[in-house]
Amino acid sequence: MSTSFEQKIAASYNNAAEERDSQSLPEWKEEERKVFLDKLLAEECNEVLEIGAGPGKDSLFFKEQGFRTFSTDISPEMIKLCIEKGLDAKVMNFAKLEFPEHHFDGIWAMNCLLHVPKEEIRDVLKELKRVLKPSGLFFMGVYGGEDYQGIWEEDSYTPKRFFSFFEDDSIKTLLSEFFTIEYFNVVPKERVGGKYHFQSIILRS
Repeated sequence: MSTSFEQKIAASYNNAAEERDSQSLPEWKEEERKVFLDKLLAEECNEVLEIGAGPGKDSLFFKEQGFRTFSTDISPEMIKLCIEKGLDAKVMNFAKLEFPEHHFDGIWAMNCLLHVPKEEIRDVLKELKRVLKPSGLFFMGVYGGEDYQGIWEEDSYTPKRFFSFFEDDSIKTLLSEFFTIEYFNVVPKERVGGKYHFQSIILRS
């Protein structure tokens, strides 16, 4: 991602940080998070990386379940909120993670990878695989069901954000290049409350 692209995304989330921190988590997101939690617990995982952590609500949840967590986000305002919650957190681009190879048992990525241009997503997936332990677990949650890429003109955020969405079969094919798909659940758009349905995916390195 170019520097200007990163700066625009960071600015969008800097401006929305307090608002997002005040929002409650929808029930369907809690359910998908619980599926991943149960897998982490069953495999006695210890350390979880969250990318695109936002205000750190999910990182805090995993920390409260007994995991060591590290939160990263491209937005300094979001990371400030993470640190205020007592989380280990740092401003970091998930395309260039500052961690050694095979470092984390699990990665949590909720609604952040949908900001990556399609021509760059493979490099990001390679980077995530690099820091994940062999047989580690990776949750990827994104909106999708249709093929789309571009600035969302109806976006209420300023600056307006870039999004990239995949059809279900297309994202399965892409992810299978790097990971084994262990769980793929579609949350219907009627429940999500938007134009796109939600692709909840658990992958194994």
